Amino acid sequence: MKEEIIFDGQLCAIIVRANYDEPGIQFFTSNELSLQLASMSYTTGKVIPAHTHNLVTRHTPVTRSEVSYAQEALFIRKGRVRVDFYSQQQEYRTSRVLGTGDVILLISGGHGLKVLEDLNMVEVKQGPYVGDDKMRFEAVLPSHLKFE
Repeated sequence: MKEEIIFDGQLCAIIVRANYDEPGIQFFTSNELSLQLASMSYTTGKVIPAHTHNLVTRHTPVTRSEVSYAQEALFIRKGRVRVDFYSQQQEYRTSRVLGTGDVILLISGGHGLKVLEDLNMVEVKQGPYVGDDKMRFEAVLPSHLKFE
């Protein structure tokens, strides 16, 4: 299901097989890496609260890199999820529905997610999280969501 490729005591790669589907969030990487890899599986109705990413400098010893903002890519392996987009000032702007095979790169502004069908997705993000990475906020959604 998950395989690490190691040469000379050094992690070279991580493979996550298509049949991997454990519940909740499972991180495959340590905090020493500048990219974080996780599997996320949730049941229908789960809400991931709206949030923006704060300016937080991260230092990663393995790659000796520095990252200031966390960006994340989500690979939808199965199911459906609604993504609500917000401005950096937490104002609702629009929504999109993603399904099996879709990929999204979240770059700036805020976002919240609602699982519409049992979901498994892989997240690749800059990291590691250091504790005050996110500014969670009360999602104020209009009575009718916008889908452009």
